[in-house]
Amino acid sequence: MAPFLLACAVGAAGLLPAGSVRAQPQPALASTPVDLSLPAQPLARTLAALSRQFGVSIGGEAGLLDGRQAPALNGALTLEQALRHALEGSGLVAVRSGASAMTVVRGSDAVTTLPAVTVTARADALGGERPPAYAGGLVARGGGLGLLGDTDFMDTPFNVVSYTAQAVEDQLPRSVASFLARNDASVRVVGGEGDSTDTLRIRGFDLATDEIAFNGLPGLLAQYRSAAEFMDRIEVLKGPGAMLSGMSPSGAAGGAVNILTKRADDAPLTRLTTSYFSDSRIGLHADVGRRFGADGEFGVRVNGVLRRGDTARDHQDEQMGMGAVALDYRGQRLRASLDYVKQSHRGHAVRTVLSSFAVAPGVSLPAPAGSTNFGQPWSYLRSGDETLAARVEYDLADDATAYAAIGRSRGWHGGIGGNIYLMSADGDTTQNAAASAFDLHTTSAEAGVRGRLRTGPVSHRWALSANTLKRDVAYGFSTSVATFESNIYDPVIYPQPDGIPGVAAQPASQTRLRSIGFADTLGFADDRILLTLGLRHQQVKVQNFPATAGQYDESAVTPLAGIVVKPWDNVSLYANYVEGLAQGGTAPDGVANAGQVLKPLKTRQAEVGIKRDWGRLATSVSLFQIRKPSGLLDPATNRYEANGEQRHRGVELNVWGEVTPGLRMLGSLAWMDAEMTRTNSAATTGKDPVGVPRMTANVGLEWDVPALAGVTLTAAAIHTGSVYADGANATRVSGWTRFDFGARWATRVMDRNVTFRAMLENAFDKRYWTIGTWQSAYLGLPRAVVLSATIDF
Repeated sequence: MAPFLLACAVGAAGLLPAGSVRAQPQPALASTPVDLSLPAQPLARTLAALSRQFGVSIGGEAGLLDGRQAPALNGALTLEQALRHALEGSGLVAVRSGASAMTVVRGSDAVTTLPAVTVTARADALGGERPPAYAGGLVARGGGLGLLGDTDFMDTPFNVVSYTAQAVEDQLPRSVASFLARNDASVRVVGGEGDSTDTLRIRGFDLATDEIAFNGLPGLLAQYRSAAEFMDRIEVLKGPGAMLSGMSPSGAAGGAVNILTKRADDAPLTRLTTSYFSDSRIGLHADVGRRFGADGEFGVRVNGVLRRGDTARDHQDEQMGMGAVALDYRGQRLRASLDYVKQSHRGHAVRTVLSSFAVAPGVSLPAPAGSTNFGQPWSYLRSGDETLAARVEYDLADDATAYAAIGRSRGWHGGIGGNIYLMSADGDTTQNAAASAFDLHTTSAEAGVRGRLRTGPVSHRWALSANTLKRDVAYGFSTSVATFESNIYDPVIYPQPDGIPGVAAQPASQTRLRSIGFADTLGFADDRILLTLGLRHQQVKVQNFPATAGQYDESAVTPLAGIVVKPWDNVSLYANYVEGLAQGGTAPDGVANAGQVLKPLKTRQAEVGIKRDWGRLATSVSLFQIRKPSGLLDPATNRYEANGEQRHRGVELNVWGEVTPGLRMLGSLAWMDAEMTRTNSAATTGKDPVGVPRMTANVGLEWDVPALAGVTLTAAAIHTGSVYADGANATRVSGWTRFDFGARWATRVMDRNVTFRAMLENAFDKRYWTIGTWQSAYLGLPRAVVLSATIDF
């Protein structure tokens, strides 16, 4: 197993490789006592504090500290005494591995004498261990780049952020989308807890939940909303990702998201979490992990969640269940995994979205109280998803790894209710009563090989991959049996009408995506200059139903060029040019070129940036431009052509890590100039796209209170600027800023590690709207309380 630098390492680390070790006789190391006052907290944080205060490096195997807690340390202690107390009861010991370095190992492993060696952990392995967490534990040192594999963030010619399971667990999010919107200014969610769907918006372009990748395979996550409790990492790539991972089903232009599932750690884990969400939802989450075999080569990780009760919206309730099983094998050269996830949601009155908002030019309605519900109490939606995915990796040699993966998912969604339309500037609405059904079947697979080699002074990290995706879509809608009139400021409740007909989903479309890509990262000047070049050939086939609705069969090639220059060890300058793909569409009936299939539309991004690793704090600044074409009807010629274009220019600032010992920060800011550069109407050309703000910002802080052992206070601010609700930019919707406050306490109860968490969301009960792409409007969440208690058995 590859060694890693713990977050507590200071300066250059001298670490022993994983395995059995015993320190050779060496001079005394940090024998002078230091006055300590450390709370009970995760073991990794305690070791980080000891490393700083004693001026030594402390390291160990990847995953060895996960889930382990350290007791409070107080008084004048030597390093040896402090480590002995910190590791007491954990089964771990600390041994010498250098003149100013210690290594944490299992007690049973400290039996063989090995010479100390110096290594540098890098998040660029061909396969195996995931990149370690950066200082503070909220973000990983690197993330996945599709066919390029895991890459350290300082070696990446993109803006990539990989959030850790610890960050997710401590923030108690209800879904993947809510977590990302709370932490990343470049990501916003169209929807929210009050609605049934979560559509992400990255760099101003939409990314549907069902386009999120699952362990590297696109299109396999939940159809509308996904729980986060089974996830180990949430990786966000800013910009088009078709070259790296193949085209997504809908051709997302602004970015890509990949989730990695939890795996069993070396230490046995049995963790139970109870939770409470406003208004009266009670939840239970079990997380169990074990490894088996002579060397722990077989692993099992099981996660289960059940939550039900009333939400903070009026007459709205939720029932959610999730079960996940992750099996894995890690041998000397062979690694394999099998994941199964099933999720289900059911709720009443969960369609709180207004399907139209811009009722009159210049009229923007104030948001009602966040607890307001526009839907009828008897309306309901059921949704569910099943995902099964397998992956295998084999090291053909020390410098070449082959891999293959395949997965299948099924999503379903249906219920009774109807769209809600805003009819007047006084807030009057109408809603239909009808039934709907939607089914989604997706099969996704990839195979490839990646490796390293040298040609003279030039190093190469090369990769070849082939990807395929098949998606079948079916849906159905019944006729409406009634129409209800109401008002967003004073909703009217009606009895459920009789005679709403049942409906079955009927085949609507079938999509086939096939591609093959190759990329090579060339390293010059001892890898201080990294040049990445690549190409991917993509084929897109779509069959609509009935057959007379048309079909689509086209292909295109997308390039990638990226460069990283490191003038200093801790500074990276980078630039990239990358293209994404979306279906070009088919000319509709009634136009001069009816039935003509357009070529795939290429989204083009150019980006430059700078990253700096300050040791325990990382910062990055990115400047980008994305041009996304679209098909539209030219009124002058009555032809449907790829003449539309939307251009987004922006600046992003990201910062994460430890500002000072015990103070962690996760912040970002994004400013964007988005414009509809070409449309089929003079009224919309040159205007801002609907729902895209100029300014967004997120700031999150965690502070370990020195005087209160194990207590951490948290605060977060989420700001979204004003947006337009119509294409002509006649109606502007005000921006908003939300504040969340929280606290957690890590302690021991009856000789068990226990963590209590509390969160007050939207603490000042801010009222606000979120505007969707199609002029829809979602009401912001009201003030809500979230509580949880976690115990390790």
